[in-house]
Amino acid sequence: MSMLMQSSPAQSTVENRLLSALSAEDFARLAPSLERIHLPVRFLMGGHGGVMDTVYFPETAVASLLAISPDGNRVEAGLFGAEGMSGLPVLLAEGRSPHDSLIQVEGGALRMPADAFAKAAWDSPTLMGLMLRYAQTSSVQVAHTALSNALHTINERLARWILMCHDRVPTDQIALTHDFMALMLGTRRSSVTLALQTLEGSGLIRSLRGQVVVRDRAGLEEFAGDAYGAPEAEYERLIGPMPRPRSKEGVGGGASIGPTS
Repeated sequence: MSMLMQSSPAQSTVENRLLSALSAEDFARLAPSLERIHLPVRFLMGGHGGVMDTVYFPETAVASLLAISPDGNRVEAGLFGAEGMSGLPVLLAEGRSPHDSLIQVEGGALRMPADAFAKAAWDSPTLMGLMLRYAQTSSVQVAHTALSNALHTINERLARWILMCHDRVPTDQIALTHDFMALMLGTRRSSVTLALQTLEGSGLIRSLRGQVVVRDRAGLEEFAGDAYGAPEAEYERLIGPMPRPRSKEGVGGGASIGPTS
């Protein structure tokens, strides 16, 4: 269950980049309906085929968009954190979600009723314009996820995925299991383990029990090659920069993924 923390935040306090990018007038349209909550791992923000009644703007949480086959098989089609939001179907698809939106890294978020969000967006061309630019960046990310799944090795895809998570977390700690990583990458748990070993052998990460520590962010980007970068560039072109935490050696440094089981 999510936990309500407080309501009606001031714009200066929000950590979601879309909300921060709004004009004061547009933020005022949303503020009375916004409330802060904590989202646990595997919290479902919108289910496949269901009508969304709530819109979420992550601050420290990270979510996956999961494509689902008719037989119920799931694979990650995209992810978003503080740079994004869950409510695009409210504007583009009559509120019906084509994916599962599932929290993969627990953390804070802001939420509001979907109908209040839709009214504010349709009443304001500038608010709607920002949301449509974000929709464009999301479509580019989904397309490049499909491209990467088709063209890149599991090692390159894991490097891309670690980098994308690293872009979205406010600290260096990311709590995830090998099983969750396998779901995100559409592969077996054993393949994730081997890919982690390959990245460690290249000196890019240190793989410990319950943790993966990024040792060389620049090297990880070079290893990922063209698997990583195009969606991020599109976001920066249309909306603004996505801060990327610096990796550090030593205790507490780098980006950590754990536990591993």
